[in-house]
This record gives sequence, structure tokens and C-alpha cells, in this order.
Amino acid sequence: MHTPVALLLELGIILTALSLLGAVARRFALSPVPLYLVAGLALGDGGIAPVPAAREFVDTGAAIGVILLLLTLGLDFTVREFTASLGRHRFSAVVDLVLNAAPGAGAGLLLGLDAAGVLALAGVTYVSSSGIVARLLRDLRRLGNRETPAVLAVLVLEDFAMAVYLPLLVVVTTGGTWSEALTAVLAATAVVVAAIVASGRWGHHVGRVVSHTDPEQVLLRLLGITLIVAALAEVVHVSAAVGAFLVGLAVTGAAADRARTVLGPLRDLFAAVFFLALGMSVDPGDLLSELPAALALAVATAATKVATGWYAARREGAGRRGRLRAGTALIARGEFSVVILGLAGPTQDRLGAVVTTYVMLLAVFGPLLTRLAPTRPAPPRKKRPGGGRGVLRENGPLPAPPPPDSARGAEDPD
Repeated sequence: MHTPVALLLELGIILTALSLLGAVARRFALSPVPLYLVAGLALGDGGIAPVPAAREFVDTGAAIGVILLLLTLGLDFTVREFTASLGRHRFSAVVDLVLNAAPGAGAGLLLGLDAAGVLALAGVTYVSSSGIVARLLRDLRRLGNRETPAVLAVLVLEDFAMAVYLPLLVVVTTGGTWSEALTAVLAATAVVVAAIVASGRWGHHVGRVVSHTDPEQVLLRLLGITLIVAALAEVVHVSAAVGAFLVGLAVTGAAADRARTVLGPLRDLFAAVFFLALGMSVDPGDLLSELPAALALAVATAATKVATGWYAARREGAGRRGRLRAGTALIARGEFSVVILGLAGPTQDRLGAVVTTYVMLLAVFGPLLTRLAPTRPAPPRKKRPGGGRGVLRENGPLPAPPPPDSARGAEDPD
């Protein structure tokens, strides 16, 4: 078997560059995500050093990267606890939709876009990047924070909303009728509900299947099952990332601990490739033409995401600093925005330039704002007695959250 020399050389240079950028970020206690995105901007089409031979590998690796990020994120939680969190955040989902889709829809009208363009831009400003947020929570060691269940609930509810939104966008973009749009929405909703029920009732069998003393068997079994579920999720128009997250939720106890250890290096490799690919999807030439409009939209929707996170974290009983951390964590936009642009962009003259500039601004500066949000070092995380894991603080299990109006939720310094 002959391997192209150009592919090996370009991949070697890419991985070496990512290693150096990661070392620089760690040196200054930053997340490497913004640096990976800027590197992708330089290596993509229209950049200063394109890598055509490695492009196909990077695009494929990016899809695997976001799946692994959400899989390992799901391993930190249980179906029962996360379902309860989703139930608490029904109103958070409504607040998220209203606050963040409205600016995009309004901007679309001001830019003179048609109905499909307005709907597309509303989706772009509504949905945060699950991949970027998942990496940030891990980089900044916030998985055990009180506000983290609120952040994850908002993300997953957004991803489920995308399962309904994307078929609707396809129908509107292709000029379909309202009856066709309604049929697509109802079918997607039924699939989402079925996926949640199936995960809750039969998901525990996954943990039994992947359990093994051999790390190689754990890796092959869990990754194989996850990719199959992710593929099936895409077939029925549910995000592959959501499918991977549900698999992670289904694996509990010692099996989850072992899976996290085995998957860690592979996740970090493909996560870096995902952020690189996201940067490579943007043509630098598009960043200047619509910069004022994109910048105004980015500032407005960064503020609305902070408000969304603040509201959602308050429902978890987090204090002011925790609410601010939750809000800044949700600012970044990414993979879904690129998908939306791919569906609607070819029929819209201005949409492509606005969205690419907007996504790049928030994908780079969102993680920086998240890093600057007030925090404090936490003690090492401890397991829950009895081997469970669930949603924990870094120093033990979370107590039940107080009602939204309680004094604890308003005064907790975290």
C-alpha cells in the first residue's frame, strides 16, 4: 500500500504546529481552541499555507472529533440526573430561543434577506457550538461546577431543536410548501422523542457491552457503538453529537471511568483536528467584507447568550460568578452554524460572508471571554460513595438545587 508523501508531510507539519500552539496556550493558562481556529484560518482555502493533501483527512477527523467530545462529556453524567436537569430547563430553552434567534432574524431582515435567509441567520445566532463548549469545560476544569448542568442542558436542548430546525430549513430553502415543512417538523419531533425514550429505557445495556479488562476491547467496542449510533442519528436528522452524548450517558460506574481513561488521548487528538477544520472552513477573504454587520451581531448575541446562561444557571442554584461563567461558556458558535450556511448559503448573496465572519469572531473570542470569567481553583474531584458519578462539584456531589427565588441561589459566591 502506497501512502502519498504529501499527505504524510502535511499531517506531520499540522500535528507539530498544533502541539506548539497547545504548549503556548498552556504556558499562559489559556484554552488552545482560539489558536487552533486561527491556525485553521491560515491553512484553509485562501490562507497563507493551504494543505490540500490533508484536507480530506482533516474534514473526516473533525466529524469524529466532535463525536468524541460529546461522548466523553456524556460519560461524566447519568441519564436519570441529566433528564432531571433537562426537565428543570424547559423555560431556559424558551429563553434561549427567544433571546438568541430574534437578533439573527432581525439582522436578516435589515440585510434584505428572503425568508430562507432570515430563518438561516436566526438559526446561526441561536445555536452554540457543542464541540467548543465541551472542550472549554474540560480545559478549564469546570465539569464539576454547579452551573455546568445548566450549560449542558441548554446545549443538548439546542441540539435537539436543530433536529427539528434543519429539516424545516431544507424545505424552506428549496421552496417547499408549508404542509411539507409541517410534515418534516412533526417527523423530526417524533424521532427526537423516540431517541430520548430509547436511551432512558435500554441505554444501560451499553455499559455491559463495553465493559472489559482489556483497554483495546473497551476502545473498539465503545467507539464502534458510538459511531453506529451517531450515524443512525444523522440518518433520522438528529445530530451525531447528540447520539454520541446519549451513548456516554448510558455508560455508568467503573465502565465510565475506564472509558474516559482509554478515550482521553484519542479525544484530544481529534478535538484539535475539529477546531482546525472549523478554522479551515472559513475563507479569510470573506472576513472583511461584512465585518461591521458581523461584529455588531456578535456583540449583541454574545450579550444574549450571557443572559441565557445567567438565567439557566440561576435555576441550578448557582451564584453570580457561576451564572457569568455559564453565560460566557455559551457564547461560541461553530459546527452547526457552518452546517446551516452549507444548506442556505448557495441561495443567499450576503449570508455567506456575514455568517463566516460572525462564526469566526465568536469561535475565537468566545473561549477567551470564558477564560476571563471569574472562577477559583477547586479541590480534586471525589467519587460519590457507592461508585456512582453523576453531576458533581470538584469536591463532592451537588446538593439538590434550591428554588430559583431562594436566597441560596442569589448569594452563593460560586
